[in-house]
Amino acid sequence: MSEAIVKSLPARREVAPGDTWDLASLCRSDNEWDEALAAWEERIPGFAPYAGTLGASPERLAECLAHDLAFDREGDRLGAYAHLRASEDQGAADPQRMVGRFQHVSTRAGEAASFIRPEIMAIPPDRLAVWMDLPVLAAYRLMLERIVRTRAHTLSEPEEKLLAMQGTFAGTAAKVFRQLTDADLKFGAVTTHAGERIELSNATFTTLLHDPAPEVRKTVFHQFYAQYEGHSNTLAATLSGSNERDVYAARVRAYPAAVEAALFADHVPLAVYDQLIAAVRHHLPVVHRYYDLRRRILGLDAIHQYDCYVPLVPELEKRHTWGQAVDVVLESLAPRGGDYVTRLEGGLRGRWCDRYPNAGKRSGAFSSGTYDSDPYILMNFQEDAIEHVFTLTHEAGHSMHTRFSAEAQPYQYSSYTIFVAEVASTFNEQLLTRLLIERASSPKERAAIIAREIDSIRNTIVRQTMFAEFERKSHASAEAGEPLTLERIRGIYRELLDAYFGPDFAIDRDLELECLRIPHFYNAFYVYKYATGLAAAITLAKKVADGEPGALDRYLGFLRGGSSKWPLDLLRDAGVDLEKPEPVATALTRFGELVDELGTLL
Repeated sequence: MSEAIVKSLPARREVAPGDTWDLASLCRSDNEWDEALAAWEERIPGFAPYAGTLGASPERLAECLAHDLAFDREGDRLGAYAHLRASEDQGAADPQRMVGRFQHVSTRAGEAASFIRPEIMAIPPDRLAVWMDLPVLAAYRLMLERIVRTRAHTLSEPEEKLLAMQGTFAGTAAKVFRQLTDADLKFGAVTTHAGERIELSNATFTTLLHDPAPEVRKTVFHQFYAQYEGHSNTLAATLSGSNERDVYAARVRAYPAAVEAALFADHVPLAVYDQLIAAVRHHLPVVHRYYDLRRRILGLDAIHQYDCYVPLVPELEKRHTWGQAVDVVLESLAPRGGDYVTRLEGGLRGRWCDRYPNAGKRSGAFSSGTYDSDPYILMNFQEDAIEHVFTLTHEAGHSMHTRFSAEAQPYQYSSYTIFVAEVASTFNEQLLTRLLIERASSPKERAAIIAREIDSIRNTIVRQTMFAEFERKSHASAEAGEPLTLERIRGIYRELLDAYFGPDFAIDRDLELECLRIPHFYNAFYVYKYATGLAAAITLAKKVADGEPGALDRYLGFLRGGSSKWPLDLLRDAGVDLEKPEPVATALTRFGELVDELGTLL
């Protein structure tokens, strides 16, 4: 019997240059980077002369801000190069050295510039208001407005120093959670329907729930959650500690509640958060209808949460080479206009992308660019995975957002917040979905794409909103003085499970522990942005795809907006108002239409 041939990933040096990114727009070589970093480090003492002088005159303040921004701009370039080089092969020594060197110098620079914000805050409000109307500070007015907006929530210098000293242990709950769930919990192994024995872990859990055999899925679910049950009191204590930290941080800075402290940075009113929850709850009957359709398609007497990941349509045998993937992405983006597509094509067929896996390369995908560089994309592209075509268009959306914002805005307003970032990426996914549905060559292929879109909306809007409501309720409980015991946490989450999955869904008691395994809950009030982002993208993509007059120009204006306005204002200018229920209603109306069509196809 011949030995089995094991296919291994190529070493980085074996990858064809044309399949890798060209980082020359950042630095032409590692040696050039070393020289530039040394020069950047030598500029750190340049902050010292400004210390203690920012209240002297508007000219002095403007001079310091210009110095700080120029320094940061160079740092962005150097940091991005080190990060991207390290992502190519995480075992390579030189790139890891570069990352460490950059972090060291960056920390020193942060310490040297730490006086800027407090000194601005110390300028009397009336005086600073007059200064901001002067031409010399015109380019920095919005920056300054955003800094002084935090005045009511900024403490005295000694108090701020005490709070800063808490930073080393403020994240203890999250560290304990990660160590316990990623390192200490052992879930054993599971035998798949094909007879393959696979280790069960946080990384393989969802993948194993794709197994076509109901008994395998059931075993995976209960075996997995048995470990969480066995450590449920510890996990409840870590989650409670994280929530109590959030409540403390909000109270000490005079915010009405933890959720409002989290929303403050993006200038998002609490009504947006609560409006999202209300809108999704209003449309839950169509979600319940989908679960019943899934149950019937799978031929189940009852549907459990572990039945919600197995594909309703077997994976299509549809391959895309890199060139074919680029072709279909560009074709789908035609409604965005010729300039967008032409420029993106140059990048995707050129050297923006690091295309394929190699030994040691960072997993997953991301977009990373700076004000002065190409907007690079890391991929681990596989030709037999349709999901990787969606990943490509998603990351391309981020990259073009970066490029458009950098070209239209000065450096200080070129970056954009997470609140709007996911709109540009999921907008691209929406256009790709529409194209693939339209040109499907068979009912089976059409059903597969529709099913994917249904699950995307369900996971991103409905599920993340349920998570957001849990964060709202659990923090409110802590703020009301009700201890977040294990039973209290389970009770809050069970009420949400009953509402979001509906009366005909079989909810296992183990599922009440799901809230104890969600890492996002240790960075509270973040997940709602996934839901609002996709809801906005669905609304805007429909306007552009339908040829609504002015829709494309408004959307491209949004891409050019950077952080020149607050996120809600940028989106409102683009044509979607997240302070109203319509965007979520539009998304879930589309969800319902897709559910109806899937029912006719399957």
